[in-house]
Amino acid sequence: MNQNTNKVSLFEDSIKGFLKPIWNLLKDEKISEVMINRYDEIWVEIAGKIQKTNLKFTDEDALLAAVTNIAQSVNRRIDEKNPRLDARLPNGYRIHAVLPPCSRKGVTVAIRKFSAKQFSFQDYIRFGTLTGTTAQFLKICSYLGKNILISGGTGSGKTSLLGAMCSYIPKGQRIIVIEDASELKIEYEHVVFFETKMADIEGKNEVTIRDLLKSSLRLRPDRIIVGEVRGGEALELINAMNTGHKGCLGTIHANSCQDAIVRLESLAQGADSKLSEKALQHQLASAIDIVLQVSRYSDGSRKVAQIAEVIQVNEGIYEISTLFNIPQLLKKEGGKLEGKLLPTGLLPSFMNEIEDNQLNFPKHFFQTSKKSA
Repeated sequence: MNQNTNKVSLFEDSIKGFLKPIWNLLKDEKISEVMINRYDEIWVEIAGKIQKTNLKFTDEDALLAAVTNIAQSVNRRIDEKNPRLDARLPNGYRIHAVLPPCSRKGVTVAIRKFSAKQFSFQDYIRFGTLTGTTAQFLKICSYLGKNILISGGTGSGKTSLLGAMCSYIPKGQRIIVIEDASELKIEYEHVVFFETKMADIEGKNEVTIRDLLKSSLRLRPDRIIVGEVRGGEALELINAMNTGHKGCLGTIHANSCQDAIVRLESLAQGADSKLSEKALQHQLASAIDIVLQVSRYSDGSRKVAQIAEVIQVNEGIYEISTLFNIPQLLKKEGGKLEGKLLPTGLLPSFMNEIEDNQLNFPKHFFQTSKKSA
């Protein structure tokens, strides 16, 4: 038994008793998330769909004891002064909890499980998340060192897709991964993982994503990967992309490719930037090459809904070129939605790079008459 396995085993032994009412849910591989709205109202997500269970904790105090014990196990705290807990557990699960009075129903908890398996593009093609053509295009973007932003809502699969993208980074590079709570599974020879640190009980010694991004720039990275861009670190990431760090990757919460760029700008503006709005917009348009929009649909499926290239910014409006999208989703028997990413007929501005590198992606793959591979 290795050290990590032993650590997970000890952790599970310590909290199993507290989480007894939901322990079988956490061990069920079909369940991806357990959501506790209050001690007697527990929901789960199975295959992308949410359903209510008849399970419950004995009372509010039992649930509070479970959350407090988990927090202590991972050297975090949750109490009246700090009513929110956000942590990664030793077994890889992600937990977020909120205490009353912030949570009006009572103690509220969500435990998100992550697959032990790193999904590949082949898996995504089989799931219908990508097509063969779009998977090949994204491999080429990674090979050419394009800076890519993955946009989507909570639970849409952004982090898993980010991990799959990393599998196609050419060998011989140094990757630095920065996350708020480590979730990414990356199989690569030369990779460094950084994770943020909460402030101590006195409110000091916090280490943020922005702090770690600044440190990473002094550690000779070839590529920087930010698990989720959610604050002032957006400015450092944009600067890194514009100063020779190609092939950077990150995720962001947004509802469309256009919204993702605007949100990134908004986050960067909140970083006490001395840049004018116009200068920041031009830097951003120059930094981001490709945006992917990932969506979760009513049938529980997750698909890449749009792949767009950021072209430029004109009078404050970002011009993007949609290369692939899903023109229509058809509802089949049982409520299943069917639809594939198809080319729009537009060519990427770096088509000459694809041809100069003799990469197997001819122009006709972008033609609208070319159905998905």
